[in-house]
Amino acid sequence: MQNILTAVVQGIIEGLTEFLPVSSTGHLILTGKLLDFTGDKADTFEIIIQLGAILAVAVIYWRRILSLLGFSRFSYGESQTQASGKLNLIHVILACLPAMILGLLLHSFITSYLFSSYTVLIGLVLGGIFMLFGERRQAAVQSEGVDQITYRQAVYIGLFQCLALWPGFSRSGATIAGGLLSGVGYRAATNFSFLIAIPMMVAASGFELLKSYDTLTASDAVFFITGFIVAFVVALLAVITFLKLLERFKLAPFAYYRFVLAAVFLVYLVVTGN
Repeated sequence: MQNILTAVVQGIIEGLTEFLPVSSTGHLILTGKLLDFTGDKADTFEIIIQLGAILAVAVIYWRRILSLLGFSRFSYGESQTQASGKLNLIHVILACLPAMILGLLLHSFITSYLFSSYTVLIGLVLGGIFMLFGERRQAAVQSEGVDQITYRQAVYIGLFQCLALWPGFSRSGATIAGGLLSGVGYRAATNFSFLIAIPMMVAASGFELLKSYDTLTASDAVFFITGFIVAFVVALLAVITFLKLLERFKLAPFAYYRFVLAAVFLVYLVVTGN
């Protein structure tokens, strides 16, 4: 029962935080410490529930994804009237390549030195500061809709995404704030952030799963499936809610939440001596 409870809790955390600018990796590391759920099994479980969150975004954006893959019958009306500026796979590739290449080059260093509670707390604070900076220094909006995003802006967003290789920084926070600094509107930056999350997370999860598949056992099937389903359902609701919240509250409240979380958990680590 404890295992199932852990699966539910971690599934909820993953679903809530994967696409919000608060860092899912940071939350999973911190809650894993609280639940005493660490090690190879925990690492593999995190990969599985990330796939559940990815599926949720794929369901929400299924028409856009099919359009990107060349199925013109699923093109958005916005795209049909702006064919020259239509979002395509080149935008996605340009935005994903920098972090994918740097992630491969630095993978050993990141996994060896940056996946600790204290480095996550640093990432939470730095990511929050960057989000506030992006919001306050937002460039004049040149791309109000996602189909207006240029190749140059896609590259800029991809470079900013590299910041999220530091656990706790937040991939969505880095890309949305980076989009604002590049002249992309809030909603367009958010939608683009979610779209490029799919190949990024599939690549990262697939890479890690190949390395740790031997930790999967039949006895853990219910545990892993529970976490996957919970993460999928919660992420589905979280993404839809976040898109509405962002229009009203922007990024600042999420940045302040990160500061509070970092402070509270720092106190916990000091008091417990961890």
